[in-house]
Formats: sequence, structure tokens, C-alpha cells
Amino acid sequence: MERNQNNKTKNRTMENRPLYHKLYSDMIREKYPDKEALCSNYLKKENWTALDVIRINAILFAKHHKQMEIASDQKHRAYDKESVRQILRYQQVNGLNNKQLADKFRLSRNTVAKWRKLFAEETIISVV
Repeated sequence: MERNQNNKTKNRTMENRPLYHKLYSDMIREKYPDKEALCSNYLKKENWTALDVIRINAILFAKHHKQMEIASDQKHRAYDKESVRQILRYQQVNGLNNKQLADKFRLSRNTVAKWRKLFAEETIISVV
């Protein structure tokens, strides 16, 4: 019963996501054909995470990156569970502390600590 409900929630979440693959494919084809080779790995993927979107934005808008850094506001950025897991795996693989990880991904240390706590509890629940 619980598994069916989790699948329904996951399907609803996937349905509400933008079709990043289509959006970026069209954008690259029309406005950035010179960067298609750099983006080819992402364009092959059907399901994108928030990190994929951040990375492809960095590729496409690299020359405006400094302006974007100043103008971008991290308060309204949202990460899905898979993106958070990837960020936490990155921390583990590279042996980073919370501050180093927060600096790398332009997050607050409190956000990193909160994610670690949430995902540590999730791991404990799934083991039991």
C-alpha cells in the first residue's frame, strides 16, 4: 500500500516537471548551435535533475557567468531529492566539510547540514 502511494507521488512529481530535454534541445538548436557538442551528454538524457539544469546553464551562458553570479539569488533555487543525493555524494567522494560543499554549490552551511540530517534519517528508515 505504502509503495503504491510513493509511486503515485513520484509520478505526480514527474508530471509536474518541465520538459527540460525539449526546452534545452530547442534553445540549443536555435540560439546556441555552436555549444551543441558540449551539451550532448545532457541532451541524451530524458530525465534531468536540478544539477543537470545548473550545469547546462553554466555551459550555455558561460560568457555572462560573472553577471549571472552577481544577479542570481540562491534563495529561490529548488533541488529535487536526486540532486541533493548527488551533492551529498560529491561531498563524500571529495572529502569536503559542510562549508566547503556550501561554497562549491553556493549554498548555505545550514542547508547542507539540514540535507545531511534529512538524508541520514531517510537512510536509517530504509534500513529498518
